[in-house]
This record gives sequence, structure tokens and C-alpha cells, in this order.
Amino acid sequence: MAKRFPLHPAHPERICWGCDKYCPADSLACGNGSGRTLHPAEMLGDDWYCHGDWGLDEAESPVVPAPADRSR
Repeated sequence: MAKRFPLHPAHPERICWGCDKYCPADSLACGNGSGRTLHPAEMLGDDWYCHGDWGLDEAESPVVPAPADRSR
């Protein structure tokens, strides 16, 4: 079984996200190339999972509340 893909990892720059091994960026074990694969949050921002079909289970995706109307 594959590990759950984290939506907001604490330090995404320290890990290669190219496979389910999640190797440290300085010791890639899978041989996917010369560099590490970026986490989608590094490329698309913190709301990366809200847009598109990422194949994540709905139960895994947190509900993002709408901004409060503070104009009153």
C-alpha cells in the first residue's frame, strides 16, 4: 500500500516527491534522475489540491472554509 500523500508537508524542499519512497533530497534511492521532484505546493501554492483531479480521496482533502465577511 502506498503512503498517504501529504497536502502540506512541513519542509517539502528536504524530500524528493517522485515516488513512494520519499527519499531525502541529498540521497535519492529510486534513480529518477539527477534532481529531486518538487512537491505540488512548491510549484502551485498551498491550495494546489483544490484545483484539478489529483486522484486524492475526498476524505483526505480538508474542507477549506470560505473567508469571513468582515465588512459589517
